[in-house]
Amino acid sequence: MKKKFILEGLGCANCASKMEKAISKLPGVNEASINFMFKKLVIDADDDKMPSVIEEAEKIVRRIEPDTRMVPAI
Repeated sequence: MKKKFILEGLGCANCASKMEKAISKLPGVNEASINFMFKKLVIDADDDKMPSVIEEAEKIVRRIEPDTRMVPAI
């Protein structure tokens, strides 16, 4: 299952890279990618793990860049 998010407040390309690497290592994640230009995060994870992956991804984002929020993309 893929979920897309907008990273509101993301202002650092290096931070985006750190987020992408950390989220990619979470259990159940097949792939995570961040497009810094469009501030878009795409997470591909196992269906049953997705709720916990999103929760952990939000923690990672806040830890690396505290003013950044993950907002579900439509």
